[in-house]
This record gives sequence, structure tokens and C-alpha cells, in this order.
Amino acid sequence: MSKFFGIFGSDDDKIEKEEDKARNVDDKSLRLRREELDISKNRVQVGEVELSKEIVEEQKIVDVPVSHEEVIIERHSINNESSDSPITDEETIHIPISEDQVQVDKHTVITGEIEAHKRQVEDTRHIEATLKKEDAHVNKEGNAKIKDEDEENDRGFH
Repeated sequence: MSKFFGIFGSDDDKIEKEEDKARNVDDKSLRLRREELDISKNRVQVGEVELSKEIVEEQKIVDVPVSHEEVIIERHSINNESSDSPITDEETIHIPISEDQVQVDKHTVITGEIEAHKRQVEDTRHIEATLKKEDAHVNKEGNAKIKDEDEENDRGFH
């Protein structure tokens, strides 16, 4: 069994001792180890986007055609014709005068909409790490004969 990040102690030592008991006393073994990568990902907030509105004022000049009435007084001479009407100040003429009055009101209209969406974008990060492993080197002296049963399955022996 392997260590679980070193938390629970070494089961390798117990297994190795049990295997030693089962093996012949002359048998020796060398355990080979290697490092492997433990890669994990954590999601962290790296920024924030805020959508808001601001009020912008602009001056607008609009030409509005308007009309009004004017009274034109024309005087005509009437060659001194005779009249039977007495002279009095009780005769009055009323002429109503009108004009266009401009009234300005405001109303609100919707001019557009802004939507914001998030999307997942997949990318690849290249991680480089140097890993160690143990290789077995068999040195022989003299006329020692060695038969390597795992030679065709390269298990780190050189």
C-alpha cells in the first residue's frame, strides 16, 4: 500500500517485513520508487465586472414653427358722407387675437438593453516539473552470472 500524503504512516514497512519472513533468508530485494505529479485545480475570483447606468445630459435645440395673429389697422377716408347716427363712445369692436404657445414636456423611452453573460472557456496550461525515480543498477564483479527475468519488460533496471 502507499502512503496517503504521509498522514497515516507507512504501510510499506509492514508489508516489507511480512514479505521478508515469507522469503528465503538469502533472498534480497530492493524497492524502487518514483515521484508522480499530484495536480489539483482551485477556482479563485480574479476580477469582477460591474454594469451600471450613468445619466448624461445634453442640450437640445429644436425649431418649432409657431404662428400668431396680428391686427392690421387700415384707415380709409370716406369722402365726408352724411350719417344719421349720433356721435357716441358706446360703439366698441372686439377682435380676439391668438397665438401658438409652446409647451415642453418630457417622457421616457427605452432605447436599448445591455445583457451580460458568463461562459466557460477551456484552455490548456503547460506544467513542467522535474520528477525523480529510482532505477536499479546491477554491477557484477568477477564471473557472477545474472538472469534478469524482467528484461523484456523494462521496469527501470539498467
